[in-house]
Amino acid sequence: MSPLLDDGSGRHPSLSPPPSERFANLSEEIFARLLSLYDVAWVYEPVEFPLAWDEHGSPTRGFRPDFYLPDSRTFIELTVLEQRLVTRKNRKVREFRALYPEVPLEVVYRRDFLALAHRHGVSLAGEDPRAA
Repeated sequence: MSPLLDDGSGRHPSLSPPPSERFANLSEEIFARLLSLYDVAWVYEPVEFPLAWDEHGSPTRGFRPDFYLPDSRTFIELTVLEQRLVTRKNRKVREFRALYPEVPLEVVYRRDFLALAHRHGVSLAGEDPRAA
């Protein structure tokens, strides 16, 4: 059964058309549906920012934020991983901010994402936003 069920309110992510992009995980798809529900323009993983380069100047490591919101010129990174896996992602976010301080980036952590999904009637199997 899909976690996106119509609750009858008329303002539910399941009522927005499914995105055509292939997302890395269900959380990214749900987030995209929520953005679309509120008519927020978004682009999925539009650009990768180099974080490290080799001796020839070629990128060896990068960071690709999950979403870009063109109207606010802001990147969004969803971090809904288990807490033990978040440390590596936080390091990349810190490196990104140090190298590109002029580029707005908002990080949405697991607890915030689950609370947002819960407020919109989206149930993720086995997830309780109060427990994250």
